[in-house]
Amino acid sequence: MTTSAQTASLPQRAMMPVLIALSVTHLLNDMIQSLIPATYPIIKEAYRLDFGQIGLITLTFQVSASLLQPAVGLYTDKHPMPYSMVVGMGFTLAGLIGLSYAGSYGFLLLSAACVGIGSSIFHPEATRMARNASGGQHGFAQGIFQVGGQTGGALGPLLAAFIIVPRGQGSLAWFSVAALVAMMLMIWTASSYARLDRARPPKAAAARSAAPARPGRRSVAFAITILIVLLFSKNAYTASFTSFYTFYLIGKFGISVQNSQVMLFLFLASSAVGALGGGMLGDRIGRNKIIWFSILGALPFTLILPYADLFWTGVLTIVINLIMSSAFAAILIYALELLPGRVGLVGGFFYGLSFGLGGLAAALLGEFADLLGIETVYRICSFIPMVGLLAWFLPRLNDTAAGARPAH
Repeated sequence: MTTSAQTASLPQRAMMPVLIALSVTHLLNDMIQSLIPATYPIIKEAYRLDFGQIGLITLTFQVSASLLQPAVGLYTDKHPMPYSMVVGMGFTLAGLIGLSYAGSYGFLLLSAACVGIGSSIFHPEATRMARNASGGQHGFAQGIFQVGGQTGGALGPLLAAFIIVPRGQGSLAWFSVAALVAMMLMIWTASSYARLDRARPPKAAAARSAAPARPGRRSVAFAITILIVLLFSKNAYTASFTSFYTFYLIGKFGISVQNSQVMLFLFLASSAVGALGGGMLGDRIGRNKIIWFSILGALPFTLILPYADLFWTGVLTIVINLIMSSAFAAILIYALELLPGRVGLVGGFFYGLSFGLGGLAAALLGEFADLLGIETVYRICSFIPMVGLLAWFLPRLNDTAAGARPAH
């Protein structure tokens, strides 16, 4: 019995290195992606673009990142392909080099699309691996995975401020090293995960796939629809920062490009803390409460933000993103609990939807900014978190996510 217990617990103990490695690869992947909006001030001046064209770059990148993800996820649910992440990073590397040497606006769009395709291949399989490596603590595992992505997304503006802004667009090619490191780490992660998954006892695997009774199809469809609307509200508000926050700060307060990038970094860096906190709290108090608070709870601060001075703008944006960034992990795990056994599909769909909706919002907000002015756009966006009231209609799921930790 002692030997059996040791065998059963070994894979769970050994999966933590896999989670950490997945988090680091997520960091490198999303760091490269975040370099695209971080370079917008340089690209806008160099190519003489308007806000609508800036929004179209975001739309191209994020739509290309969204279209393939559900299909990739559906396929890998039936035929796991851990090494497909390496192929995805290959697309990202090609897009990064293209962005460095783009000679036209059209080539910028093509390169941004390559980076998006790389993301669409990476996220579904990485999400499935993180779920299976969780040892039952799904929110915690997703939080660890999200911390890497959010941290990587936050590093982009900081790297742009101190490397790309002073050295120019061509310095983007330097980050090819990060893509190559990510590819090597992905190879190690895939091989380690495959080895540990084979070592898992059959009973543990069966317990992992077991799930309590779920709501009926109509209830599930209704809940998924609400989650999509909530996700859109979150991404629409976040898109106003990732694409236009630096222009807002420069236009309203007259600060330098580098200082605006540092403030964008502070905004994005708070996402890492919010993502981990949302995942861990979701395991303890339930997904419904986290989803409710993560969007609607930001409303008082978003309403104040357009009227704040420079100091309080920085403080309020950090508070807002701390609250709102806790939403995605909770929304994703909630959807996985509604559709058990569809980890790749759900992960691909919601990551893809997140990118696609964010890109659509960026394009629309860019057009509004050209017509109404960037400050007016931020006043309009301040009301978006009111959509969080829809969380009231989400059904409650009676499982370990409602507060009890699974036994090990």
